[in-house]
Amino acid sequence: MGYLEGFAVTFNKLFEERVTGEYKAKGEGEKRDKPERFHGRHVLNRYEDGMEKCIGCELCAGVCPARCIYVRGADNQPENPVSPGERYGYVYEINYLRCIHCDLCVEACPTQAITESKLFEFSFTNRQDAIYTKDELVVGDDGMPQKLPWEDWREGDDALTSGWMRATSPGGSAAYQNTVAWSGELGYGVRAPEQGQAADAAPTDVEAADVDAADADGHDSHGHDSTGGGH
Repeated sequence: MGYLEGFAVTFNKLFEERVTGEYKAKGEGEKRDKPERFHGRHVLNRYEDGMEKCIGCELCAGVCPARCIYVRGADNQPENPVSPGERYGYVYEINYLRCIHCDLCVEACPTQAITESKLFEFSFTNRQDAIYTKDELVVGDDGMPQKLPWEDWREGDDALTSGWMRATSPGGSAAYQNTVAWSGELGYGVRAPEQGQAADAAPTDVEAADVDAADADGHDSHGHDSTGGGH
């Protein structure tokens, strides 16, 4: 095939049916509705007393398949701790030129420190802006995400974050339906658990006994605080 025939193949593709759909909203200036479990821009959460949830364990960086997360922990100062643990996230960076929004970092986090919002409408004019630092990722004193100039935040983009969807059912067990298994969050309190498991996903006898035990002592078998209490 010569180069003229090659151009003809490309030109004919312009008239074929499109495989991918356009990003259409309901009206001008409106954003497209997103699923409840949508994976968008990350946030680093804080407890209701303002302390950071990140303990600098670096599990999120270790599990990331795109190697877009860089974390370095540091020891807390006893007189002025940043987190309730021995360590906190001293350096935290996410390179959004690499991130594939797989949510594995949220799955790996032992304290629900990192979650993904629904914000997907953000772009950059230079590479440095694409590397979010801890100052940009940690929520503000009101618990709300930092809103950067190149981000289009709208009402609901911070609701039903992926971390709370994931934490409702550890290991995929339907026995954890409607069971709160995390601590409160600054600005939101204790988030409501996920509702509406399928009817054919009824818990087994072993799973039901596990939940009964969690209700009895306030903790599930995974060590989470099932009462939604403090940290």
